Amino acid sequence: MKEWHGAAGICINEDNAVLMVRGKESNAWAIPSGGIEEGETPEACCIRELKEETGYTVQIKQELFAKETEIKGIAVKTYYFLVEKIGESSGINDPDFLIEEAAWKSLSDIKNLEHVYPEDQKIMENIIRNQPLEEV
Repeated sequence: MKEWHGAAGICINEDNAVLMVRGKESNAWAIPSGGIEEGETPEACCIRELKEETGYTVQIKQELFAKETEIKGIAVKTYYFLVEKIGESSGINDPDFLIEEAAWKSLSDIKNLEHVYPEDQKIMENIIRNQPLEEV
């Protein structure tokens, strides 16, 4: 079975809003994430993807977990990190031209959004509320 490995960064600001992205021609939102390139660590991938997709420089605060699933016959493993932003956004610079918009979403927004990965909604809610993460 073909494999794909990636990393995702959950970034929460001082207002307890989560940094999320929306892809082109989509109404669904997601945590910024992307594929690990050859020779890249999951941490480095997370930092790079956040910069490309949101314009924010981030630093890793904590490794959270790895989510494993199968999508269209591909074994997918995504490493999730809690990150914090450094400074302001320099704007989206996505080399794949997949991201339409990056925005901070409040807890009430998160509950009402269409999600690319619905299982991530509870994870973001628990992080905002400082509750334990559920098994994924």
